[in-house]
Amino acid sequence: MMEYGMTRVGAAVPSVKVADVKYNVEQIELQIVEAEKKGVQVLVFPELSLTGYSCQDLFEQRLLTVEAEKGVEALKEFTRDKQLAVIVGIPVDTGKLLLNCAAVVSGGKLVTLVPKTYLPNYGEFYEKRWFASAQDINDGETVCYAGDSIELTKKPVVFQLASGVKFGVEICEDLWAPVPPSNHLALAGADIVFNLSASDELIGKHDYLKALLAQQSARTMSAYVYSSCGFGESTQDVVYGGNAIIYENGKLMAEGERFAFKPQMMIADIDVEMLRSERRRNTTFVNAQRNEKPDKVFQAPQPPKGERGELSIVNCQLSIDECLYRTIDPHPFIPKSEDMQRSCEEIFNIQVAGLAKRLVHTQSKTAIIGISGGLDSTLALLVCVKTFDKLGYDRKGIVGVTMPGFGTTDRTYHNAVSLMQSLGITIREINIAKAVMQHFEDIGHDPKVHDVAYENAQARERTQILMDLTNEVGGLVVGTGDLSELALGWATYNGDHMSMYGVNAGIPKTLIRYLVRYVAESGVDDQSRETLMDIIDTPISPELIPADEQGNIRQKTEDLVGPYELHDFFLYHTLRYGFRPRKIFWMARHAFKETYDRETIKKWLTTFFRRFFSQQFKRSCLPDGPKVGSVSLSPRGDWRMPSDASSALWLDECEQL
Repeated sequence: MMEYGMTRVGAAVPSVKVADVKYNVEQIELQIVEAEKKGVQVLVFPELSLTGYSCQDLFEQRLLTVEAEKGVEALKEFTRDKQLAVIVGIPVDTGKLLLNCAAVVSGGKLVTLVPKTYLPNYGEFYEKRWFASAQDINDGETVCYAGDSIELTKKPVVFQLASGVKFGVEICEDLWAPVPPSNHLALAGADIVFNLSASDELIGKHDYLKALLAQQSARTMSAYVYSSCGFGESTQDVVYGGNAIIYENGKLMAEGERFAFKPQMMIADIDVEMLRSERRRNTTFVNAQRNEKPDKVFQAPQPPKGERGELSIVNCQLSIDECLYRTIDPHPFIPKSEDMQRSCEEIFNIQVAGLAKRLVHTQSKTAIIGISGGLDSTLALLVCVKTFDKLGYDRKGIVGVTMPGFGTTDRTYHNAVSLMQSLGITIREINIAKAVMQHFEDIGHDPKVHDVAYENAQARERTQILMDLTNEVGGLVVGTGDLSELALGWATYNGDHMSMYGVNAGIPKTLIRYLVRYVAESGVDDQSRETLMDIIDTPISPELIPADEQGNIRQKTEDLVGPYELHDFFLYHTLRYGFRPRKIFWMARHAFKETYDRETIKKWLTTFFRRFFSQQFKRSCLPDGPKVGSVSLSPRGDWRMPSDASSALWLDECEQL
């Protein structure tokens, strides 16, 4: 799957018997077989998984450490024909020190040993009673273990798969330290961090653990794969819940069942390409890398070219029909249901704060806004009303202008008027038909020809009215165009494309319905709520072409440019991560597999890139407007692109899909 930047990882919690190495190895081998069948490339087991974590003073028994070494030899042989790397926990007797180690085994070889750095010695944990720290090692010291000569190091170790993906390992308490080894691993290029753990269960500890994992993966912009001891460990004084948890840049990807009595394994596909994109864009991360000394980490040895063995794993290639161990959100701009109320409130307040500053700065208590009865102008009006209320301004200072034209339907007209009435703003109605017909006569256009000139003349007439009316009464024109329209160029240049402040500039089309619904359910009177709910259900249309014989909207935007949920998906992954068309197509086929076939996705993806490139000239001269999310098209901030850039590379790849 590295063709699409994905790496499949697993966190396994095997059945365990304390001090029974043979049994534990057999259980680990069963999960290795299962993992390989599912295409896992790196699989991590809990801390001291070959012996059990809770052996206590038995760790000082020579028989146990010798059998653990034999267990590693058995795993080496078992993985000789396996296409994955395995990370297991073992006690290692170097002759001078007893170390709590992670053994990385792949292709019949022990790649290296990673000793634990931070040993807890408080509460129920007394690891210093048995183990030495990695800090006690003399760098460069060599130990012969399980038939391989291993160079021990106190430094964090970075491994590399044949695909180029890098990962590192830390052990349990290492994560809880003020400066975890994973900090250095990430700055040295590790995309994924694996943690072998043995954290016991206490009231409230699990929530803290998950917060710690989420924060560490987010702070290091990495994936974090955590496996902790479970059922079978001694319950003499504490209980181990068996946590298998995977995070990616702060987002929970997979989580196993706590207190399960059977073995379990959680699998996730990590988007390494996305993680690397995030790191490149984040100057703070790049600067931190610059300050990191190269000698703070140890690069694990790689096999000579052509040799089988150390981490030379065949890439897992999945077809579109095979199982994907991650959820690809079809609506990346829309908050999850549990966060919907809070997120909508935050977004709406950003819009309100942006407009309030502009009104105060211009010393204006008047806002002019065109009201069509559609979603975009409705949201902009709601922002104006909330802003005026918070500033203590009279709502009559909001001048809502409805401008019926050739395509205006009764439904949108009545919704526009009704909403303005119930919200208590100043209403102006100016029919544009006569002015546009005069304009057609002036330029010699046949009004029976419903072409681009026919449509754009109406949009520019409306903008002219708003601008001139603003000069007449003072104040500023509030723009209604949204982020999705800016991406597709679905706006008339110097028409609805222009305003004095665009409050919706950072809001994608798929999100607007949710914002309007949020206001309808929490911040307006009953009459306004009823109107808003009907506006939400109205088809999206510029209404520039006359209605059908029944008076219904004939010109539906999504029939012309494609479904906005697809375009918003394309937009998010193009701007947020810089993904190429091939990957976006692959992701879209997973995300929308129940909704659109591959031909439909390809058609609108091609449309998206064609329009996105050709319409940049409109975005290059956008009015000011607030950014509300991680994706923005402001030419002054997040997106700077030549208006005459060629789309050939992108369209060629679309054709080859």
